[in-house]
Amino acid sequence: MLGHDRSSFTQGLEIADGVLYEGTGTYGGSAMRAADPGTGEVLREDRLPADLFGEGITVRGDRIWQLTWQEGVAIERDRHSLRELRRVEYSGEGWGLCHGDGRLVMSDGGDELTFRDPETFAEQDRVQVTAEGEPVQQLNELECAHGQVWANIWGSEQIVRIDPESGAVTAVVDASGLLPEHERDAADVLNGIAAVPGTDEFLLTGKYWPSTFRVRFAPA
Repeated sequence: MLGHDRSSFTQGLEIADGVLYEGTGTYGGSAMRAADPGTGEVLREDRLPADLFGEGITVRGDRIWQLTWQEGVAIERDRHSLRELRRVEYSGEGWGLCHGDGRLVMSDGGDELTFRDPETFAEQDRVQVTAEGEPVQQLNELECAHGQVWANIWGSEQIVRIDPESGAVTAVVDASGLLPEHERDAADVLNGIAAVPGTDEFLLTGKYWPSTFRVRFAPA
């Protein structure tokens, strides 16, 4: 169990070069943060304008992409300073974001993953996500790791592993019980997956959670 800023309405989580990057949401409370992954201490922060609701993030090289919920704007940032460099428009809602195999992967709360160019943010392709042939809705925060896409299912304590080529769900993680019962009243839903580089472990947290958990997903 590791520290986490309880004021964070967590939307996106990713580790790069020993720094934990976190995007937070709510109107008037959205930010892009760099934190110590061990303690949760915020090292740097850049707040979004009050009319933008921050969503998922991903780190790529010396840049960070950050989505907005219903504003149709992706923000590209300098990774080291967190300073905004430009904005790019897109259609629909923004929920989760990750990158792998030279492309960005984005969710919008529906049952599809959208693949985007990492330089221009232009849409390249889409795939429907299914489990046993049925569409999987409410795809939220994403993490690309080991050639797979991991996704929080909004409003639940489930995380699914997705084959990005076929869209098929290849594993389901039950993350219930991570947060102790006595801490649940002030907390919101599970949301936030960050692969720990060089390992098969992940950091998991949630909106307004006081802790981050380092876990390994075990087969059922």
